[in-house]
Amino acid sequence: MWAEKDVEKVLVTEEQIEEKAKELGKQITEDYLRMNSAPLLVALLRGSVPFFSELAKNIDLDIEYDFMDVSSYVGRHSSGEIRILKDLDTSVRDKDVLLVEDIVDTGKTIQSVIELLYHRGARSVKIVTLLDKPSGRVNHLHADYIGFEVGNEFVVGFGMDFNQKYRCLPFIGVLKPECYQTKE
Repeated sequence: MWAEKDVEKVLVTEEQIEEKAKELGKQITEDYLRMNSAPLLVALLRGSVPFFSELAKNIDLDIEYDFMDVSSYVGRHSSGEIRILKDLDTSVRDKDVLLVEDIVDTGKTIQSVIELLYHRGARSVKIVTLLDKPSGRVNHLHADYIGFEVGNEFVVGFGMDFNQKYRCLPFIGVLKPECYQTKE
C-alpha cells in the first residue's frame, strides 16, 4: 500500500472498526428505542464519513442524516476559530441529534457545534466518536459513545487525514513524525 511507509504502527484494524461499529450501532439502537426516538445523525465532514457509513448500517432505526463541515484546524493544530464550511440542510428543531465524529481531541469544535444545535432547538444532542483522545481535551466534554481511546499520537486513516492525505486507509495508524514535522 502506498502509505504504509508513512505509518509508524497500526492502532486499530479494519476488522476492529467494523466490530466496534456493530457494537455501537446495537447500543445506540437500544438507547434510542428506550427514548422512543430515532436520531438525526449529523456527520461532521470530512473525517467522519467512513465511520458514519459503517455505523449507520448498524443502527436498526429509521434514522435521518445530514452533514456539516466545520473546521478549526490548520495542519495539525486547532486555530481556535470555528468555521462552518457547510451547514445542515435539515432542521434540528425538536429532534434528538447524534453527532458522528471521527475523533474528539480538544473538544472545542464539537462543543461549539453542540451549542449551535441547542440554539437551533434540538431536543437533545449526543456524541458518538470513533476515537477519543482525552489527553488533548481543553474542556469537560465527554462523548456518549466511544469506539476507541487513543493516546497523544497523530493518527490518520479511516477518514482522518494530514493535509488531505491518508483518509482512504482502511485502518487507523500513527503517522511517522517526519511525515508532518517538515510539512507544516
